[in-house]
Amino acid sequence: MEHSMTEGNVTSQLFRFSVPIVLGNIFQQLYNTADAMIVGKMIGNNAFAAVSVANPIMSVGLFFLVGLSMGVGILLAQWYGAQDIKMFKVQYSTALIAGCVFTVAASLLCIVCSRWMLLAANTPVEIMEDTNWYLRIIFAGLFFSFLYNYLAAALRAIGDSRSAFLFLVISSVTNVILDIVFIRYTPMGVAGAAVATVISQALSSILCVIYIYKKIPILALARSEFVYEKSVMKNTLLFSWTSALQQTFLYFGRLLVQGTINAQGTDMITGYNAAIRLEAFMMAFIDGTQSAMSTFGGQNVGAHHPERLKKGLLRTLQMDLAYIVLFSALMLSMPRTLVGLYVDLDNAAAVEIGVTYITVMPLFYLCCGVVSALQGFFRGIGKIRIAMTATFSQIAMRCILSVILVPRYGIYGVCASVGTGWVLMVVYSSYNCIHYFRKKQLTIEEQS
Repeated sequence: MEHSMTEGNVTSQLFRFSVPIVLGNIFQQLYNTADAMIVGKMIGNNAFAAVSVANPIMSVGLFFLVGLSMGVGILLAQWYGAQDIKMFKVQYSTALIAGCVFTVAASLLCIVCSRWMLLAANTPVEIMEDTNWYLRIIFAGLFFSFLYNYLAAALRAIGDSRSAFLFLVISSVTNVILDIVFIRYTPMGVAGAAVATVISQALSSILCVIYIYKKIPILALARSEFVYEKSVMKNTLLFSWTSALQQTFLYFGRLLVQGTINAQGTDMITGYNAAIRLEAFMMAFIDGTQSAMSTFGGQNVGAHHPERLKKGLLRTLQMDLAYIVLFSALMLSMPRTLVGLYVDLDNAAAVEIGVTYITVMPLFYLCCGVVSALQGFFRGIGKIRIAMTATFSQIAMRCILSVILVPRYGIYGVCASVGTGWVLMVVYSSYNCIHYFRKKQLTIEEQS
């Protein structure tokens, strides 16, 4: 259902809106954990390594589409906050049509180029075929992934974060069941896990469409309301393209780092990817509060309520930092047990690599929390280019240092590369935030 965040208690609104998104992200990580455990335990370490290598590659394409959806979602939140329903619907329709066409074209291109991508990522020969099949199947289902993420972003723009969460839960449970069926009872192997993922994504997008046309009139467009406005698309491209590039930089950077890790062998791949799957539970929380801050900021910029923005940012920072302290304490208290959820403890080299990562990285997690809150703030108020520049600077630093440090220092080089990138991002983002509040420039068309 629709919910405006332009009035009322800031803390309770952000918390209520954040909870379904955070739970959805955490549930997604639980699903990823189950998926990885099913693949790793039922097929073996090479299968786990194949999926681990494929993940950052497919994420480049997936999160480009997610970035497009996020950018449009912020524009929709601004129009919704301004109560301009006509422009809201034109924006929604135009971006949906363009996004569907773009996704189909991108899907075909990625399928054709999948092997080249794996070669560029230094994928070991022994897992090349499994990884390539996995990638091609995932790329074939990109349309469903885009549709779900776009509709979820539109629902969040009008204050509904609960519905997309429920559909995610249903599709994720379906995915786990299908994983077991396809892997245990068919000869599909790693490809079976990919097919299960595509089917579950199709289910989540179909559920979104059904719900919208039954319960959300503002998004349930009639045939005559499906329009494509070039003038609107031009503005959408300027805004959402920047958001998409930001997401792509983030995951392309991870891909480049993964390439340096792949060159160190299967143990390094397995240990590192086990560690970042654990780290993803921290990211799940701060990504959720970041998304909430973006929608909150967008609606309040549209409604011309600047006084609520600073309160929203401070509350988001408080929530992020509190969670990070608890998460870090958990990682430090039982690192070997947690890594063992993904890796056979008999593989001592891989386990040691994973343990090292999750015991060193808490030194930098507070920086990550500050950065995440500021990213949500800048996106919400329309300062997408600041958010993108911060991300690009962080990724550039991470990639340069990983090339220099990982071959010499192994997993410690990875930690230093990632942590230094976050520190740089904090400095740049904090400077721009202070500068912004001094200027206090707020309009719905704010596009610096």
